[in-house]
Amino acid sequence: MVLGFAMGRMRFVSNGEASTLNRIAFLILQPALIFPLVNGVDLGSFYFDAIALYAIAQIAVFLTTLLLSIYLFKCKFLEAWLLAMATIFVNSLLYIWPISALIYGSGGNIPIMAAVVWDATVTFAFFIITTDLLANRGQSAGQSLLRLVKNPVLISIALGLGSNGLGLIAPEPLLVACKFAGAGAAPLTLFALGVILSGHSLWPTKKVAAVAGIKLLLMPVIVVSVLAWGVRPELWNDLLLLNGAGPSGAMAFALAMLYKVRTDTIAPVIIWTSILSLFSLAYLA
Repeated sequence: MVLGFAMGRMRFVSNGEASTLNRIAFLILQPALIFPLVNGVDLGSFYFDAIALYAIAQIAVFLTTLLLSIYLFKCKFLEAWLLAMATIFVNSLLYIWPISALIYGSGGNIPIMAAVVWDATVTFAFFIITTDLLANRGQSAGQSLLRLVKNPVLISIALGLGSNGLGLIAPEPLLVACKFAGAGAAPLTLFALGVILSGHSLWPTKKVAAVAGIKLLLMPVIVVSVLAWGVRPELWNDLLLLNGAGPSGAMAFALAMLYKVRTDTIAPVIIWTSILSLFSLAYLA
């Protein structure tokens, strides 16, 4: 991201080129990252009541941010939609997962894996579909359906879930290829984010501060409140709280770039939540 920012400031990479890089990362590399994750995960080890409560917290925070963005900050609906996404879609796979694996071991952080699978399949698919429909409201239902069916990210999610449900583990050569391609998804997206940010002021506006505050403060508070319901291993509550306190994922920015939605608020929100969450994550971990 810093490299992209520097290259953008030096005019070595243009916004148009960054947009192309973001498109490649989203439509080609992201599916390769998602498929092996969903294909190989053990769904039987999940506490689905905890995931359902985490989803309730996401819905509450999403609606709060959406309404504030529309009625207080006067955002256009699609920008408000993606700002609300930025408050609930956490950078769990590439940020929280490595932290939890380091502390608890790769087999001890199953709650984070559950959150990653939930966000990578249900939450992400929801925002891909709804953002596409909102951005193309003038098209017919048939055109929208055809476009969504051809979306590589949705295809990878469907194939991953379908093969997992049938007990079909992907062959090793395919997994190696996915590992090579998927490894580029995050750095390429972050590089593009840095380039776009180089044309924006990093000083937080009231809107940026409000959305970042909702992500860093309100989201963890609601997560810990809803997880008080029911009985489950305490590790699940602790790690889902850790995940909820994480920074905004770059996918809201990726969708904004893909559908030409303004990014002057979404991009700084991702930056500031990434910086400020270092303190809360250090405490919670």
